[in-house]
Amino acid sequence: MDRLCDDLRHQFHVSDFARPNLLAAEIAHQVANVDISWGMWTLGFLPVGILLFAATPLLSYFLYPPQIERGDEVARWAGGELITMGRITRPEATMGMFAVAALVGWIGGGRWISPVVLALAVISVMLLSKAVSWNDILANKQAWSVLVWFATLVAMAEGLSVVGFLSWFGSRAATYMTSMPLTLMLIAAVGVFFIIHYLFASITAQTTALLPVFLLAILSVQGVPARAVTLILAYSLGLMGILTRYASGPAPIWYSSGYIATKDFWKLGAIMGALYLVVLLSVGLPFAVTFLH
Repeated sequence: MDRLCDDLRHQFHVSDFARPNLLAAEIAHQVANVDISWGMWTLGFLPVGILLFAATPLLSYFLYPPQIERGDEVARWAGGELITMGRITRPEATMGMFAVAALVGWIGGGRWISPVVLALAVISVMLLSKAVSWNDILANKQAWSVLVWFATLVAMAEGLSVVGFLSWFGSRAATYMTSMPLTLMLIAAVGVFFIIHYLFASITAQTTALLPVFLLAILSVQGVPARAVTLILAYSLGLMGILTRYASGPAPIWYSSGYIATKDFWKLGAIMGALYLVVLLSVGLPFAVTFLH
């Protein structure tokens, strides 16, 4: 198992910038021999998605009620700010053009240029064209804060992977759970796979490092519904980004806006993460086992 997992991690190392869902589908094909089509993915997640789509706004409103509850106040404020700002200037239009170009490059240029290189190139062009000044960049304290502490977290998570801790933990945990009764094993495996994301600063990194390990261990047990289990583990990747302020790429941006205190971010992440996991296990897993076996 260890040798096979190492081969898979080496093979998928080139996909560090791939979307976790696409990467999970490819791992599912190679490890579990399960082909996940767009329709199958959508159908299997539909019951969970509908419930969470309805429950998340209501629970968020109850746990963290907004200070402003009427949209007309926001519209009046935005209108006043636009009047104060005046007409769009040439540097602003130039910066908008470069931002759109960067977005197009990130979406369609990943085959030819690294997203990091592209971002640095666009920033350099913005500086050379004087669309922004170096002082503008230095003044963005939130961006520098995200860069420093998020880079540190990514490095720490990568370090845990390099020294073998994550693969060791995942392999031992998955192997231990295979001795449990089938239903309890499936619940425990999905739960551990979900909660261990507290140690990761990237969903793609967890997909690469641990999804093959858990699939190989779980599918080694006789009687396991391979397609259902593979789908549920893949679905969990789309839900675990709620856990922490570093759980996914957008999370640091939301956190750095300053609207949610650190302790509230941790508390809300734990509550919403528990809700998502419970719904996935109580609704998604039985549905997948019954209709997608």
